[in-house]
Amino acid sequence: MGSRLGFRASKLGKKQLIIYIDAMTTIQPAFIDFEASSLDLIASYPIEVGVCMPDGTLHSWLIRPHVLWQDWSESAEQIHGISRQTLEAEGVAVSDVARELNELLPEQVFCDAWTFDSFWLHRLFKAARISPDFQLESISALLETRQVRQWSALRQQVIADLGLPVHRAANDALILHKTWERIGLQDNAPVALSDQSRQL
Repeated sequence: MGSRLGFRASKLGKKQLIIYIDAMTTIQPAFIDFEASSLDLIASYPIEVGVCMPDGTLHSWLIRPHVLWQDWSESAEQIHGISRQTLEAEGVAVSDVARELNELLPEQVFCDAWTFDSFWLHRLFKAARISPDFQLESISALLETRQVRQWSALRQQVIADLGLPVHRAANDALILHKTWERIGLQDNAPVALSDQSRQL
């Protein structure tokens, strides 16, 4: 992106350049969060996915475990409160969840635990035998260095203000959305994409 920006920017006046840069760098992100059977990055699998769209609309799915998904952590269940029996009875088939995510999400979607979320996203789509039509990125790619340092404290403020239980996918996606909004309001300016690492 940087090289294309430099090439085109050389042809623009100062006022036009400011407008152009704003159009290139300011985005309204969608956020995604997963709950999983455990934190084992070999055997675990997604059990719930939640999405918060740029306008704040929430979507979530309980995921019926694929026949080959046998991992289960009792300690993880105590955190998210979802039983395997609930997933078997109320969960949506992996193919349906993957297809609906492809239909719903824009080209990029952001998360706050890229290592885990990307693994669970991959497991979901691999089990569904389709490819995602979107790219998963860490929210740190949206933030400047000082904003990364502010993120955790602002997130805790949002959790307290919303009064929502954490470790449910839709709630956690909404918390990301509201924290992002608060970062933007605090700066009172559009927040630009940066080259932070994938890990927040």
